[in-house]
Amino acid sequence: CRCVNPSPNIEFELGAFYVFFQELGLNEKETESLVTMDPDLRLKSIRSLRACAASMKSVGISDLELCHLVAKCTSVLAADEIDSFILFVRDHLDGKVDPAQLKRPFFMSTEPRFLIEFEEKINLLIDGGIPREKIVHVLNNVNLTKALCFKPFEAIERLVHFLSRYGGVELIVRHPPILNFDMDGQLIPRVEFLLELSGGDEDATGAVLRKLPTFLKYRVEHVESHVELLRSFAGLDDQEIFRIILVFPNIVSASRERKLRPRIRFLKECGLDSCEIFKFLTKAPLFLGLSFEGNIVYKLGFLVKIGHKYRTKEFAVAIGAVTRTSCENMQKVIELFLSYEFSFEDVLLMSKKHPQILQYNPDSLEEKVEYLVGEMGRDLEELLDFPAFLGYKLDSRIKHRYEVKKKIIGEGMSINKLLSVSSERFGKKKLKELVHEAQKL
Repeated sequence: CRCVNPSPNIEFELGAFYVFFQELGLNEKETESLVTMDPDLRLKSIRSLRACAASMKSVGISDLELCHLVAKCTSVLAADEIDSFILFVRDHLDGKVDPAQLKRPFFMSTEPRFLIEFEEKINLLIDGGIPREKIVHVLNNVNLTKALCFKPFEAIERLVHFLSRYGGVELIVRHPPILNFDMDGQLIPRVEFLLELSGGDEDATGAVLRKLPTFLKYRVEHVESHVELLRSFAGLDDQEIFRIILVFPNIVSASRERKLRPRIRFLKECGLDSCEIFKFLTKAPLFLGLSFEGNIVYKLGFLVKIGHKYRTKEFAVAIGAVTRTSCENMQKVIELFLSYEFSFEDVLLMSKKHPQILQYNPDSLEEKVEYLVGEMGRDLEELLDFPAFLGYKLDSRIKHRYEVKKKIIGEGMSINKLLSVSSERFGKKKLKELVHEAQKL
């Protein structure tokens, strides 16, 4: 009997079997334990075991990691499904899937039978519109077990179809964890809440999600609490709230008690009513997201220093105008005006007439001031009457129009009239003046 008197070939196979696992870093006792847990392991040939181990190493799994995997889950070597999966990852995905995705969180928590349709699910995503060159990025940023292995093919197909109404698979490319979501318990309720807030406007809802796909990671209860604060404390209706979300979807990430409530309270203390708060937040939504200690407090200080009265409507307009600029840039702008012998009162006057003036690039401002004085021969005081001059593009607007007008009517011209008329009206006036000059000749 071969069982009583094993042949030299069987002894060789058993010896090679133990040698193989010793090479992985397991001793004889550990190897016996593995065989006890998974008797089918003995049925695998040494050649197939070595081939499987080599395949796993080819996708970035080190010897030590492979040893830990095998010690915890022998099926990584014995299951044909895992071998097929590894070959697909290596050959069709160029072995670029992060090895960390293929280690314990995946192989040790996923039964081999759940890998059977993996390739078909990947092809479904590619056929659904995810560029082939982006598919690895998606796989490296999802929970593979939750997003693909445990999720049936039909569920993934349904998810792709649902998203097609709101931005399509581009949302998945930009925020892959969307694939992790449960359709009925997470994804659909979150989208439907936003859709209801929009008044049923799918295009506008899609616009919010395309701006910020991570909006979908927030639970309905979280978004609802933000909306309720804007309703009850700011006095806004759902249409106004959605407009603010459309302009600034990141409002959902701002703390209600540390940011939203104190900022809205500040606007109310400045004398803004609900309608004015809505207009402010649509024009300067970053006010809700900026750090108070690291940003806003310094800007408040600069505004008070140049003469703004604290907690007035003008003060609110001024702080709204500087939300998009840095404190450093704001300081440089003020210092630039002071270097041209403008006073703080002058800077205050200009900022009231043209609030954006404090957020402009100081180097660009200096070029325009130099052109105004040097090339156009005008006085700096003209900026007190028309500070918006500094907001126009130097080459395409200021220089161009000045050169055109100078040829027709000479030096004396209002810089306000020169720059503030529309391009269409400027073109018509230019043509009329040229015709008039030609008739005089």
